[in-house]
Amino acid sequence: MVLIFAFISGCEEESSNQKGVLNLSLTDAPIDQPSVTGVYVTIQGLEYHKQDNSWATFEEYESQKFNLLELTDGVTTLLGNFELSAGQYNQLRFTLDAPVRGEGTPSNPGCYLEFEGGEKAPLYIPSAENAGFKLTGAFKVPSNGTVEMTADFDARKSVVKAATSGMYILKPAVRLIANNEAGQITGSVSGLPTDGSKITIYAYEDGTYSSSEADDPEAEATRFPNAVTNDKVGKEGGYHLSYLAPVTYDLVVARSLDGTFREVVTTIEDVAVESKQTTSQDVELSY
Repeated sequence: MVLIFAFISGCEEESSNQKGVLNLSLTDAPIDQPSVTGVYVTIQGLEYHKQDNSWATFEEYESQKFNLLELTDGVTTLLGNFELSAGQYNQLRFTLDAPVRGEGTPSNPGCYLEFEGGEKAPLYIPSAENAGFKLTGAFKVPSNGTVEMTADFDARKSVVKAATSGMYILKPAVRLIANNEAGQITGSVSGLPTDGSKITIYAYEDGTYSSSEADDPEAEATRFPNAVTNDKVGKEGGYHLSYLAPVTYDLVVARSLDGTFREVVTTIEDVAVESKQTTSQDVELSY
């Protein structure tokens, strides 16, 4: 079965005789579950919304399967370079090869999880009618030029586990970033715990974080739901928050043990990001 999700509103073309190129890439943020070694999604097709309110297909695109966990820490993969009429675009649509919840267990799903030990579990969509999964962002294709965009498919938010059936549900959370506007935050973390705990840093747009974000999530929801992106701190203490819009962020530093959230260790406010710049922000932990 196929899941379709949409990027948010409208398309305006300057002239059908003027052409430009959309360079579209894919990236991801890490997932919380340490036992998950692969989040595989098969993107069957790409579409764009035309000025006359109809959809058109990027005919040159061929179905591809991606392990999103190979696309973290700023790593990207190219979906394609697509010629389009010059103008403003605010809607794209991906079609995913994903089984539908309640329609049986597929023998060869296009979207699935892989765990330590090699076990696999299908990723289901809620229903065949589910459509319109929105991504905030817009882009303009310049006449005789190229616009470079990156779709950030946040696996942490997109994959949830049903409380009753135990099946894994795919609810795509994707944002669209203009590469020429994006910045990043990097740094090192000192005072890492010695008990095997893991540290994750979540980036929130300034003033949007509240302590309730750390509460146990409701069924088929995630903790820290409004985080823009996140990264797990490496063994050497480094972290890397990529493809950020040029605004101010608050960083939430959380500790987990054996894959279970334990506490918010600290927060750091007012970290400014500028276009095409790297903001350095070190973190010192104390308990």
